Amino acid sequence: MDFLIFGLIAYLLGSIPTAVWVGKVKYDLDIREHGSKNAGATNTFRVLGKNAGILVLSVDVLKGILAVILPFLINDYLWNNDHLIHLKIVSGILVVLGHIFPVFASFNGGKGVATSLGVILGIHPPAALICVVLFLAVFIIFNYVSLGAIISSLAFPLLVVFAFKNENTSLTVFSIVLSSAVIILHHQNIKRLIQGNENKMNLFKK
Repeated sequence: MDFLIFGLIAYLLGSIPTAVWVGKVKYDLDIREHGSKNAGATNTFRVLGKNAGILVLSVDVLKGILAVILPFLINDYLWNNDHLIHLKIVSGILVVLGHIFPVFASFNGGKGVATSLGVILGIHPPAALICVVLFLAVFIIFNYVSLGAIISSLAFPLLVVFAFKNENTSLTVFSIVLSSAVIILHHQNIKRLIQGNENKMNLFKK
């Protein structure tokens, strides 16, 4: 029953289409019809600017964090309890699926990168923080958001398994699946990176 309840809550949290709602309420446009046509933080930064982008990014990350720590906050589990880890993994999968296929936005959402970041922050904070630093380093050096997301996604399961010596099989499998999903969702970006025509974005440029 725990898995059903927390899984449903996670999916509904993920289904909050932050970029779509911000675009429609504050700017009277559907973000999915502009720029890359993706309902995520990166496209929001490009189309609507930094203020809207920061808002969307923050909320999407918080969705992931809240979804996976909710079982810990409500039930009396130890942080490394196996049942809690499994609950967090199920919730993490469903909150990302909710972001990609949001019931509140005709099942047309974003790629789930920001929400996935929230999930890994809630499940494995040390590995997640290293991934954030890695993402920012790649982004600042090369000005490619997608490249930062891809490299940090590849790094997450490696950090969990090798750097932090994780022994929970479910967590290992989850880290690999989540990493693979993010990379697959960026297949068009990978193609453009190889061709040399991927869009750049300067973090410090107005």
